[in-house]
Amino acid sequence: MKHKKQLYKIILAAFLFIAAFFVPGEKMLQPALFLLSYLIVGWDVIKKACRNIKNGQIFDENFLMMLATFGAVALHEYSEAVGVMLFYQIGELFQSYAVGKSRKSVAALMDIRPDYANLKTGKEIKKVSPEEVKINDIIIIKPGERVPLDGEIIKGSSLVDTSAVTGESVPRELEKGGKIISGCVNINGVLEVRVSGTYAESTVARILDLVENSSSKKAEVEQFITRFARWYTPAVVILAVALACLPPLFLTGETFYDWMYRALTFLVISCPCALVISVPLSFFGGIGAASRQGILVKGGNYLQALSEAEIVVFDKTGTLTRGSFSVVDVHPEKISADALLRYAASAGVHSGHPVSRSIRVAYGKKIDLAEINAFEEIPAHGVSAEVGGHKVFVGSRRLLKKYSIAYPEVTAVGTVIYVAIDGEFAGWIHIADEIKPDAKSAVAALKKLGVRQTVMLTGDTKAIGKSVAAEIGLDRVYAELLPAGKVEKVEALLAEKSAAGKLVFAGDGLNDAPVLARADIGIAMGGVGSDAAVEAADVVIMTDEPSKIALAVKISRKTLRIVRENIIFSLAVKFAVLGMGAAGMATMWEAVFADVGVSVIAILNAVRALYIRR
Repeated sequence: MKHKKQLYKIILAAFLFIAAFFVPGEKMLQPALFLLSYLIVGWDVIKKACRNIKNGQIFDENFLMMLATFGAVALHEYSEAVGVMLFYQIGELFQSYAVGKSRKSVAALMDIRPDYANLKTGKEIKKVSPEEVKINDIIIIKPGERVPLDGEIIKGSSLVDTSAVTGESVPRELEKGGKIISGCVNINGVLEVRVSGTYAESTVARILDLVENSSSKKAEVEQFITRFARWYTPAVVILAVALACLPPLFLTGETFYDWMYRALTFLVISCPCALVISVPLSFFGGIGAASRQGILVKGGNYLQALSEAEIVVFDKTGTLTRGSFSVVDVHPEKISADALLRYAASAGVHSGHPVSRSIRVAYGKKIDLAEINAFEEIPAHGVSAEVGGHKVFVGSRRLLKKYSIAYPEVTAVGTVIYVAIDGEFAGWIHIADEIKPDAKSAVAALKKLGVRQTVMLTGDTKAIGKSVAAEIGLDRVYAELLPAGKVEKVEALLAEKSAAGKLVFAGDGLNDAPVLARADIGIAMGGVGSDAAVEAADVVIMTDEPSKIALAVKISRKTLRIVRENIIFSLAVKFAVLGMGAAGMATMWEAVFADVGVSVIAILNAVRALYIRR
């Protein structure tokens, strides 16, 4: 609506402006048409300039436009005064449209804010504000509704569209026992969810907070442009006054009219709109492009820093690996692999340990609870139970030692689970933390982008650390580290980087928070990451994909390239035409191009930051 109103004003003013040229014989009518056209397009500028002067903010583009066009009217150069305002408003329309497009990209995230929650109280379902729901309350999510809070599904199954939060286009299938995050859209089934956190702690609230506060953290380039404009604008006004007054006073044969016209042209040319608008718009576009890919950057300063990434350090569990155990191999003795899995899954059916869960998942069949008796969980050892009349032990080698059961020594990278039936060794199950599918390509992509070193820090054993690092293609690995040890290693790596380079650390756990805060740029895996890690990080990857780190670097470098292009182009044209204006070689029409034309080109170039190829 705002754009339409602005466009109608420009069309009306342009019509009157053109009409004025067809009435040259009417001395009063032509200036009247020019002045009417001027007021239609220039009134907003004059009003803003006067309001800013009243508030003590004198030197801005509105003041320069008003001063230059008032001078042109005083010199009876009506057509040029209207031309300056008309093209300035056309430039403003382009700017408004470009900023709107950029804002929409980021503001699309704001649509993830839930309007209500269906709270289940006894047999009733009540529509309430998400802020009113407490931890452990039960909510109902119907097909087509947005998920209002994070929680665990206790009843039902459904396809869930997570694209607004993670950037993933393929819906996820969720069922009882699965975790569901706020901001997603339930597609086809009714879900009953036990709430795991308040609205303020929810995924959607964290995302909105990150997006809303991202623009407050300016990049160094943005800060430079702000400082530059603050000194540049008053400087050119002083130069314009000197240009209007000094030559006629000290040079013979020069008139005030000629030099006043040059000074007014100089003022129009000098307007720093292209830089002041296009540089922040470029960063805003880059942040918008990243958010559309499920990468939340907390500010333009972090986006700029990413472009200088030299060393990238990874945590292992939950960052390069899935952080969940899965059965890799089954090695039976005297019985079949399926039978070994059945006994192990049945013995641990009542255990909540991740190892027992992974064995049950690998078995994948229904367990007959009637044949299970005498279940016992033995801390730090494993479990024991009677399964179909057979005594079964499932656990570490310590468990078999405890009950004096002979077993062969097994060496494997990962976790080895021993199984004994009726006092005899029955085989072993190899369990490992699965490497994420895109981990190897993530490291390759970073090296392709020129990252000098890729390093992994892990609290896991050296054997596991080396195995994962070799498979993924990392340069270095440090294993068996406590949180303090990780910080020490990052300190040492910071000393190795160049003065211009930046160290990036990517992690997900609570123990990664100190390292995330210490690194030049901390990246948290937001989907599975702890609250502390997400809070300490500068960038949050909602999809938990390490490959998005390389994409974030790519987006930041493209954004910085666009910023540099705009600065060089704007200043080159600006200073060239300023020189021409001071020498009397440029009219108001060249001035309009140097101001409005350059601004439009710079703004259109800045909008490119919104688009990035994966």
